[in-house]
Amino acid sequence: MERHPISQLFSCPIEEFIEVHEYKRDEWIIREGMRPDFLFYVMGGKAKIYVTHQNGKVSLINFINPHDYIGEMELLNDVYYTKGIQASTKTICYAIPFSCCRDQLLEDVKFLRELTRVLSVKSTAMSAKYAQSLAFPLENRLADFILQTADGPIYKEKHVMVCDFLGVSYRHLLHVIRQFCEKGYLQKEGRHYRIRLPDALQGLAEMLKHE
Repeated sequence: MERHPISQLFSCPIEEFIEVHEYKRDEWIIREGMRPDFLFYVMGGKAKIYVTHQNGKVSLINFINPHDYIGEMELLNDVYYTKGIQASTKTICYAIPFSCCRDQLLEDVKFLRELTRVLSVKSTAMSAKYAQSLAFPLENRLADFILQTADGPIYKEKHVMVCDFLGVSYRHLLHVIRQFCEKGYLQKEGRHYRIRLPDALQGLAEMLKHE
């Protein structure tokens, strides 16, 4: 708390209630359909948001990165179907308990103003994702996806889930991954891939960010 204070995000005094939670890779931060007891503020690591459809299919819908909130929709809405959130790397969060801080947070103008900005950025990013699926080839979008989901130099996401998220065929995905390996961007190691040239992938991914 001394090295990474977050009191500047709030006007109400909540430091005494804040906990520090740490999650290992693949550990669930929130299980789908179960309302969280905390508002989380991510200090380090990455996580993925999943939703299960009525037909039982599970889809990856978004990513969570440092300085993102988790549980903000449950804070703002009495009725909200909670998505599943799973750590994709070691993830450290500040956890603010709803039980004693909900009313304070909902009356904190400084916090609500910042939360509005965060939600606006998330909405814009989701819109951009769908536009990019039409405007950019798979090479750029896959490079960005690999960097988003990698745990250090290791990339190990399931191909079926990647196809669903990026909206491409299994065959097309394998073709581009094979190209990445031939160019030396990735190296296959058993069931996962090692990122050999992160700068090359970053160069492809950066094209999306300048759109």
